[in-house]
Amino acid sequence: MTSFPETLARALRTAPGSPFVTFYDEASGERQELSTTTYANWVAKASGLLLDEHGLERGDSIRIDLPTHWLATVFLGAAWNTGLVVTDSESPDAVVCGPETLPAWADGAGKRPTLACSLLPFGVRFADPLPQGVHDVGIEVWGQPDAFTPFDPPAADDTATSWAGVETSHADLFGGGKADRLLSPVPSASPAGAELLAALLAGGGSLVLATNATDDRLAALAEAERAQPNWS
Repeated sequence: MTSFPETLARALRTAPGSPFVTFYDEASGERQELSTTTYANWVAKASGLLLDEHGLERGDSIRIDLPTHWLATVFLGAAWNTGLVVTDSESPDAVVCGPETLPAWADGAGKRPTLACSLLPFGVRFADPLPQGVHDVGIEVWGQPDAFTPFDPPAADDTATSWAGVETSHADLFGGGKADRLLSPVPSASPAGAELLAALLAGGGSLVLATNATDDRLAALAEAERAQPNWS
């Protein structure tokens, strides 16, 4: 029986400097790599942003409406770190969105915390002002500390995800593991993507994310990164 905070702490003890998430955007040329320690630092910052800045509490639901991107893995970790439930609900307690999905959530920004990611390299701010009530992750996240200890941490039997009403606990999500290095174009904030991320963290594996890549380029990236293709 385990939870995300326990799983991440174990990964930090066993392989703090190993690559955990490597991201390629073939449209922009971006390559971003997060070691386990760097990933944990980003998760801590995002955790503080969700709880300390926006007042979310253990058991609240969050919609992470992001495409294939390393920041999606960060906000998944932050949600699980603080006991939030990652959901695909159309009426969550909070939303994290990107440029393409921002219009769908902007009107409801006054009803719930709505955080937007520019998805520009290095997680920087939007170039233009955001709609009223929408918070720019690229501005707010940098002021958060690199370490975060939740006051009310999730337990193993707490719900980690709720997809189409089907709930999965931390124990079920992090109970297994994959020790492989896998390459996937699948958005992490999806049922298959979240399950893959959790399994790799639990098993000591690592993830290569790629977007805007042709099949031939995906195969080349898999070879260059010594990663096994994982299209599920």
